[in-house]
Amino acid sequence: MDTNCSAILYEPPGPVPFARAWAWQRQLQERLLADPEAPEAVLLLEHEPCYTLGRGASTAHLRFDPADPPLPLHRIDRGGEVTHHAPGQLVLYPVLNLQRHGADLHRYLRDLEQVVLDRLAELDLPGELCPGRTGVWREGRKLAAIGVGARRWISQHGLALNVDCALEGFAAIVPCGIADRPVGRLADWRPGVTCRDVAPGLLGQLERRFALRLRPPRQGEELEGMGQPVVSPREEMALSLTGAVAPENPGSSALS
Repeated sequence: MDTNCSAILYEPPGPVPFARAWAWQRQLQERLLADPEAPEAVLLLEHEPCYTLGRGASTAHLRFDPADPPLPLHRIDRGGEVTHHAPGQLVLYPVLNLQRHGADLHRYLRDLEQVVLDRLAELDLPGELCPGRTGVWREGRKLAAIGVGARRWISQHGLALNVDCALEGFAAIVPCGIADRPVGRLADWRPGVTCRDVAPGLLGQLERRFALRLRPPRQGEELEGMGQPVVSPREEMALSLTGAVAPENPGSSALS
């Protein structure tokens, strides 16, 4: 692993529609595909309420008609089943050249789990793993879903940590296709905790685990639309129903 790799940190204000964040990831991924020595990047954000399905996810895990979803529904280029995003959930999207970090997708998943476990330990809220599954739990409730994709070793997608989000949206799905384990959030054990409380330490653990130095974007490194008004729910629904299929030569991916 390289030491002290510079990585650009993007923290958009306010909840972001999924379609916009996914476009940013693809923009950052294309930068690294074009120049593998370019700076890596990290997006830290919250999403507007939505559902996402992995490339091969089964619609049997939806408790609604996918042609008429209650929230925007996106089929995207990661592995795994359906998950739910909403404000109050911290979403971390590292766009990394994994050849700098071991060139091992399974190791990458374990490293992302460890980032969450180390942050929970800092909060005196020890997390746990579930053998054979990806993600982080506490007392049998899933706190963090982890799903990634990679194209020629350039990663996208990442992890979603439930902090103080409303959990009702999870009732419309079988989260990650796991029916026998409920979903939880940090606020269940630490009432009043917010994403603002958790985010700095989560970034710190990411820096330590991947030997990164996070910095703000410089001139010319801005992302299109960051800081602009978000897409309306009606526009987001229309975008989601166009369906975004897996890109050509998408590489490996996983989520559970």
